Amino acid sequence: MIAYLEGRLLDTSENSLVIVTEGGVGYELYAPVPLLSRLPARGEHLNMHVQTIVREDAIELYGFEDRESRKLFALLISISKLGPKTGLAILSMFSPDDLRRIVADEDVTALTRVPGIGKKTGQHIFLELKYKLKDTVGDLHPTGPVGSVLRDAVAGLVNLGYSEEEARSAVEESLAEDDELDVAEALRAALKRLAAKR
Repeated sequence: MIAYLEGRLLDTSENSLVIVTEGGVGYELYAPVPLLSRLPARGEHLNMHVQTIVREDAIELYGFEDRESRKLFALLISISKLGPKTGLAILSMFSPDDLRRIVADEDVTALTRVPGIGKKTGQHIFLELKYKLKDTVGDLHPTGPVGSVLRDAVAGLVNLGYSEEEARSAVEESLAEDDELDVAEALRAALKRLAAKR
């Protein structure tokens, strides 16, 4: 897997760049818009952290200016139903710090500003990000309505004897389907999911 490239900038397009290594091999990398806007002049030296994605019909390379952005991209595309194009669109609009702030501030609607992400998908991505970024955000102390329902419903399931991991997963899935649920409704929906899995 290609994880890093160093060379000179050969060409750019609306959503990608071509970097030529010392050996004369050119690689096309898709990249976030802010990065493409900050590239050096053609022929200048640059280096890229790379995420390689192998599909049945293609091998695609995605370029980032640092390891943190590449790791966040890998985290985003690990979310179910979120492909690399959407992951790139999110990173074209939000930096890693922006995304951590969105999670800390319970700003569920922020993700719907990304083209192609509606309310339901944005809610799903937010809940996944909250879980996956919890170690980098620190103690979030959620204040928004969704965060409050999530926290209280998970606590209720834990009190009933479920592990925090399975409780959180069931509640997050329920809220991803309907973010209007109150605590009691979220608890009932999560219990149905847990019963169906047993």
